[in-house]
Amino acid sequence: MIIANRLSDGFVVFLAAGEGWVDRIDSGLVIDDSAEAERLLAVAKRHEADNVVIDPQLIEVEQRDGRLKPVAIREVIRAFGPTVRTDLTDTH
Repeated sequence: MIIANRLSDGFVVFLAAGEGWVDRIDSGLVIDDSAEAERLLAVAKRHEADNVVIDPQLIEVEQRDGRLKPVAIREVIRAFGPTVRTDLTDTH
């Protein structure tokens, strides 16, 4: 899968079928072929050159509990947000 940040708002996005960008990991394209991964990364780099996204990278994902999840913790945080529970913070 290819992950990046959209330049217009900074949101994390995933390359989808049709070579567009989506903001839900489950809508992103899982790439199983290394040649196709390299081709799609080149597409993503062109989108970076056109100022659509920044820092496109290939990431490894796995199916867990019926959902796609990045394997690396860094990408889990990028895809799903902070690891701190904001509902437990003191607001006083």
